[in-house]
Amino acid sequence: LSELEALMERMKRLQEDKEDEEASQEEMATRFENEKKESLLVISGGICAFPVQFSFDDEIVSTDVSRYVEDPGFGYKDFARRGEDHLPTFRAQDYTWENHGFSLVNRLYSDIGHLLDEKFRMVYNLTYNTMASHEDVDTTTLRRALFNYVHCMYGIRYDDYDYGEVNQLLERSLKVYIKTVTCYPERTTKRMYDSYWRQFKHSEKVHVNLLLMEARMQAELLYALRAITRHLT
Repeated sequence: LSELEALMERMKRLQEDKEDEEASQEEMATRFENEKKESLLVISGGICAFPVQFSFDDEIVSTDVSRYVEDPGFGYKDFARRGEDHLPTFRAQDYTWENHGFSLVNRLYSDIGHLLDEKFRMVYNLTYNTMASHEDVDTTTLRRALFNYVHCMYGIRYDDYDYGEVNQLLERSLKVYIKTVTCYPERTTKRMYDSYWRQFKHSEKVHVNLLLMEARMQAELLYALRAITRHLT
């Protein structure tokens, strides 16, 4: 099977398995922990702990981003150190954008919550119901896996989501790309962009980038707004 056909087959199989039998809460919690720990091993710039078939070292351009930040040392750091047995977890059910963050940010800055919510929903729901040359395809499962994987990298867990879907739908090269774009965007190269989903249209791959950026922004807002809520109470 081609890369595209294999992905569509996995999506179909996941849907059939979900209808036949749902994973228990314990199983879903274990799958999240496994995915979270694995995300710490994914290193941006095309180098990772897994045996991949490409290397981007020779394409990484040294970019001076210090002119854009006041603190030259500012940058992404993994939310937990490797080797830790109990990695911190932000349970989304305890503090969600819909039930908590949206109302608080509207209190702090009138109507900004509506604008942010519209932006999140628009990017998340954007679809032409296509996958490359295939039409009438429900891509909900794939879009949810992309969004939730970014939140997983930030330690955010949804109790009602089976993270086994992430592992089945997102191949290793794509996970490297996701972490690079989300955490170290200045290291992203065209070769990395070209290396995954080769049969997909550019518009579909650009949508992936939009999903990643919105998922990251929402994750950052959840942490910040939760801290503000605790301070106010």
